[in-house]
Amino acid sequence: MSATQTSLAQLLPLAKELDESKVSPGVLGFLVFAVIGLAVWMLMKSMNRHMKRVDFEEAPASESATDTAKKAGGGTRHA
Repeated sequence: MSATQTSLAQLLPLAKELDESKVSPGVLGFLVFAVIGLAVWMLMKSMNRHMKRVDFEEAPASESATDTAKKAGGGTRHA
């Protein structure tokens, strides 16, 4: 027998000793999971609504900032 088969053979009796009613989350587990799922869905919907309202326009760089960047060597060079 391999090591995997040996370990499975040792764990098999433990699985039979477990009470099936204690292993299952039951109705309460389903309700909690459903409430969490509903909350996530509502948050995603709200986030999408807020993100659609965002009006982002990048401000053009001022000339003084551009001149400073060119003097410092930060300007772009084209080949």
